[in-house]
Amino acid sequence: MRLGSETGSAMNHVYTTGTQPNPEVGMGATMCSWTDRHAGTIVKVTPCQVHVQQDTAKRTDENGMSECQRYEYTPNPHAQITIFRHTKRGWRSKCGKRLMIGVRMEYYDYSF
Repeated sequence: MRLGSETGSAMNHVYTTGTQPNPEVGMGATMCSWTDRHAGTIVKVTPCQVHVQQDTAKRTDENGMSECQRYEYTPNPHAQITIFRHTKRGWRSKCGKRLMIGVRMEYYDYSF
């Protein structure tokens, strides 16, 4: 992920470019967009692909439109599945999302 051209978030860049664990079905994951992040669950793994289904994220803090956000996550078997392919620069989807494996994290950037 190239900071400034593929992401607007230094944190998303750091999260998706480091060493990651091997994906397993049922493991948590985070799908990183330009500045937002969405929690998901890995539902299928092949040698070159990871299929991630977005979780339902319920905000649990009372911080309003702030950087400090807390969520609780529930798997959503009816949610869209995004397919990520393994590349030299990490896990990438056709629509430009990047993947962090092993952690569920939701974040909404209110500045856009």
